[in-house]
Amino acid sequence: MYFVYILQSINDPKRFYVGLTTDLEKRLGQHNNGESIHTNKFKPWKYRTVIRFDDVQKAEAFERYLKSGSGRAFSKKHF
Repeated sequence: MYFVYILQSINDPKRFYVGLTTDLEKRLGQHNNGESIHTNKFKPWKYRTVIRFDDVQKAEAFERYLKSGSGRAFSKKHF
């Protein structure tokens, strides 16, 4: 199982991060422990949205989409 997730910074609620993982608990811990250079500045984080996929290619494609301009607009409107 693959998960595409959107994190929201607890200290700066306007900050979001999109990622892909197979282990949600471990990955959130890594973000909150400062193990990711992209998210350590705005920690702690919480999950805002999690979407499960059975197919890795579909999960990767959806993650790429959410990181695009139109994907960011989509996520703001729907998530």
